[in-house]
Amino acid sequence: MTAEPLPFRDPRLSVEERVADLLGRLTPAERLAMLHQFAPAVERLGLPPFRTGQEALHGVAWMGPATVFPQAVGLGATWNDDLVRRVGEAVGREVRAMRAADPRVGLNVWSPTVNLLRHPLWGRNEEGYAEDPRLTAALATAYTRGLRGDRPGRWRTAPVLKHWLAHNHERDRDTASTSVRPRVLHEYELPAFRGPVRAGAVAGVMPAYNLVNGRPNHLSPLIATELRTWTGLPLVVCSDAYAPGNIAGSQGYLPSHEAGLAAALTAGVDSFTDHGEDSAPTVARLTAALEKGLITQDRIDAAAARLLGMRVRLGAFDPGPDPFDAEAAFDTEEHRELASTAAEQAVVLLKNDGLLPLRPGTRVAVVGPLADEVKLDWYSGALLRRTSPLVGLLAHPGVASAAFAEGADRVRLRTGRGWVTVPEAGAGAAARDGAAGASLDPALVASRTDLPPLAVGPLAGATTFTLTDWGDGVVTLRAPDGRYLSVADDGLVRASADRPGGWVVQETFTLEPHGEGHLLRHRGTGNHVSVAAEGLKVAGTGDVFTVETVERGEDAVRAVARSADVVLVVAGNDPHINGRETEDRSTLALPPRQDALWRTAHAANERTVLALVSSYPYAVPEADAALPALLWTAHGGQASGTALARVLCGDVSPAGRLPQTWYADDAELPDLLDYDLIGSRATYLYHDGAPLYPFGHGLSYTAFAYGDLAVRRAEGGELTAAVTVTNAGGSAGDEVVQLYASAVAPSVPRPHRWLIAHRRIHLAPGASERVTFAVDAAEALGFWDVAHSRWAVEPGAYTLGAGASSRDIRVTAGLTVAGEPLAPRPVVRAGLAAADYDESTGTELVDTTRESGDAVAAGAATVGELLFRRCDFGTGPARVRLRAARAEPGSATVELRVPGTGWHATLRVESTGDRYAYTTVTAESPDAPEGVHDLRLTLTGPVRVDRLDFR
Repeated sequence: MTAEPLPFRDPRLSVEERVADLLGRLTPAERLAMLHQFAPAVERLGLPPFRTGQEALHGVAWMGPATVFPQAVGLGATWNDDLVRRVGEAVGREVRAMRAADPRVGLNVWSPTVNLLRHPLWGRNEEGYAEDPRLTAALATAYTRGLRGDRPGRWRTAPVLKHWLAHNHERDRDTASTSVRPRVLHEYELPAFRGPVRAGAVAGVMPAYNLVNGRPNHLSPLIATELRTWTGLPLVVCSDAYAPGNIAGSQGYLPSHEAGLAAALTAGVDSFTDHGEDSAPTVARLTAALEKGLITQDRIDAAAARLLGMRVRLGAFDPGPDPFDAEAAFDTEEHRELASTAAEQAVVLLKNDGLLPLRPGTRVAVVGPLADEVKLDWYSGALLRRTSPLVGLLAHPGVASAAFAEGADRVRLRTGRGWVTVPEAGAGAAARDGAAGASLDPALVASRTDLPPLAVGPLAGATTFTLTDWGDGVVTLRAPDGRYLSVADDGLVRASADRPGGWVVQETFTLEPHGEGHLLRHRGTGNHVSVAAEGLKVAGTGDVFTVETVERGEDAVRAVARSADVVLVVAGNDPHINGRETEDRSTLALPPRQDALWRTAHAANERTVLALVSSYPYAVPEADAALPALLWTAHGGQASGTALARVLCGDVSPAGRLPQTWYADDAELPDLLDYDLIGSRATYLYHDGAPLYPFGHGLSYTAFAYGDLAVRRAEGGELTAAVTVTNAGGSAGDEVVQLYASAVAPSVPRPHRWLIAHRRIHLAPGASERVTFAVDAAEALGFWDVAHSRWAVEPGAYTLGAGASSRDIRVTAGLTVAGEPLAPRPVVRAGLAAADYDESTGTELVDTTRESGDAVAAGAATVGELLFRRCDFGTGPARVRLRAARAEPGSATVELRVPGTGWHATLRVESTGDRYAYTTVTAESPDAPEGVHDLRLTLTGPVRVDRLDFR
């Protein structure tokens, strides 16, 4: 007889039954050990080790070569849910195939990133899909469905969304707190996460490094009150790397690591990513927290159960072959074609005065720092193949010729001791391929030391370097063999890197004017380059270098531009430089040297096209005014060059659409840490100015007509809209049909319009399609009513519009929602939570307690103002009570005024000695107004206000 499998290995049982059985077989210490990222094996039960966290944002990352798809922001530009689902499926299959060859490859995939691209200077802009929550949710749902697969109860991979919550800055990212008011939270931040979670496509969520309203995201009460209420699945919450230690470390939020980890576990964190593969510190801290009574065994068991449930759904404990093994695939023809299609669909035509598509037989000059590059980012896999724009155009049969000029200066460096030279590598220096250094943590991959360091010598032996200026004083230097100057752990400078990269980039320098020359500062260490006995080395003090220009980049560009029919300037960013994880951008402007390149090319040849290949938007109003054509694409992965060439030559009609607003100037942006897009009038939702290119913008080689928009709201709560779209041009193409809503006369500030649905369709010339959308009416039309802390649809008139962008609405239809007007704030009956304001200046949102609640704080340097609209004072309250705290010595005041009535009351808050020690201050309010009025609060002096009550 065949022995019955242990219950936790029996796929006939439910996941819950299997988890309960396995949990019961583990000792308390074994259960606790499951809570680290690297869970150990339990040999007596035959449990293998398990790791949470496999990066796979746009292809399998950090594990060597894999299919590289466009960056996430590029996938966002496709506006194509089905395509993004297929990309997710391909990535999931490659995860499975790579795991079969290397068990270090994990099945718990930390992707996608659903943080909204509300601010284009965010360093990690490349990781998100869009500035709009509904578009982001739709694409994240598609990607996670592809990653997870369609088998009931069995997952291809287990996707984890990043980063909960309101995380759009790298500056002080682990210590800065962002104020997120209730309307921004419920209307903007939460929907991006809620869509994919509610769709059942998500295994878990990762909290962000930052604090929100004064509280670390790893202690967010919203994990319990919001996130885990959206689905019946036991979501796993995985911490971000090293974040658990920040709670008592850099954040200083709790007094000890035991308390910090206990609070995170209590808030809902299940898996602790800290100290790399060494689980001992985390296990020790959690054990100490258990012994001190800071957590209970039940908390540990609940977290372990969620993690074990994920492993059960991944098939980790099933006998026999895994059903996903048969579909595992790596670098297949299907995946290569999909990478090409995704790159093509991501290209956005920003402007075209008729120069594009290129006519057959065109002679093209391809210039710029990205003309012959395929750039990778921190979350890319190694390239299996690459086609740059230059290579793509050279291979295209419609291009007669493609001349190339990088546009970078070629220079020699001289010191007082001689000219800088790159010595020849010895026989022992091994070549490295794309798989070299594959690591679970690429930050741990060291720079090469097997090559000789740079030396100095006579002019005859001087090396000519390519000096590329990336802006903000950042330059790279590349040797003739293509290798970049880099600094290894021994401090020596070598021509050793294939490309800039790493957690701390070792290939960037700054030329600092010094006397008649320059000091060369290595940005990775902050030290200057000097000449030492063993070669060039970074040290505390540096030698003075003279930079001799052998060839000016602009001269080379000018020469090839004059002899070409069309010039293609390929500008943009290197994703490891000037805008990346840990580093926000300082400006929307193109780097000055790149700006000079398109001007040089255009002066030599007016038929100049600017192609921006970048992780983020640029402000290029002068290029838009001067040049006949502009395009943008994110870094498109392995097929980026072929895709761009096919679009330029008309094989593919461009149909990418901008996933975020392109502003014309830095002055139009709010502060990076200002998350109140309502108050700051940010994103396409609220921006009052004229953007350079609006959200949803993108041109085509054909033309589309819209007509006959019909809208209906069904009794069951569904809103349907149908519009006829016709290809009125002469070539086939895709159109992205965008449906927006707007409120005609709202009682509170609403967006100018907001996206409620979209679809990418393909039409032959002359063909028409009736495009029908069906959405939840309450979600599509509603807003967060702070007066009653609920989601509400305000009665009244709405306009629905369909068109080609948020600023290009082609047809509209009206819709009227019946019902009683929204009631005023019931302040006498329910009181007034300070955080539920309508408008605010000079304040920030803070934590009421370390566990829950939001309060409003004003500092010592500014006077805070809060406005609460339409407060119902009934017959006039006799007294008002204020709940507030003040940690500082002395006192603060909170003044209440009802504009237009002359009534006011002043309450003085004496020091309570602690920011969490609240006191109640009462004031009589004779002659208080009756009925409905606005209420204004003025906060003077450091004070935290929790709420007001009127009696």
